[in-house]
Amino acid sequence: MTLNLNVRGAILVAAAITGLVTLISPARADRCDDSAKELANQVDRLKVNFRAANTVYLTHPAAKELSVGCRGDKYSIELYAKGDRKPTPEFYALVGSMAAIVFTVTKDDTTTGATRCLKRMGLLRGDKISMRYRRLNMECTRTKKDASIAITRGKDE
Repeated sequence: MTLNLNVRGAILVAAAITGLVTLISPARADRCDDSAKELANQVDRLKVNFRAANTVYLTHPAAKELSVGCRGDKYSIELYAKGDRKPTPEFYALVGSMAAIVFTVTKDDTTTGATRCLKRMGLLRGDKISMRYRRLNMECTRTKKDASIAITRGKDE
């Protein structure tokens, strides 16, 4: 009798485990990986470099550094791009097209916002500009050699 009880208990445990395994959904890539793959497919000469923590690093000839970051303290997704001190039109177009894909806003709006932010830096306004354009937060900084832009969207938007 005890042998039958142990076998029944083992069968019940195995059935419960099998049921739990079938109910659990398959592992899915997070939004950061999806955004990086979509960017690489839609933007010419853009390649996914590597992933570290919640950030996917990308490479493109028009920029020195590119990254897409996910789930920060104050934002849901962030696009970061660094280029020369005086950005080229190719850099503006790259940032605009990447931001349009990541944030699902029109390319014209994102290109206009990025261009305004990067061109406002100067002698009168300083080397760090923060602005908001089309529900996107843009922060542009400039050093002696580089200019960079970080575009984020808040968690509540």
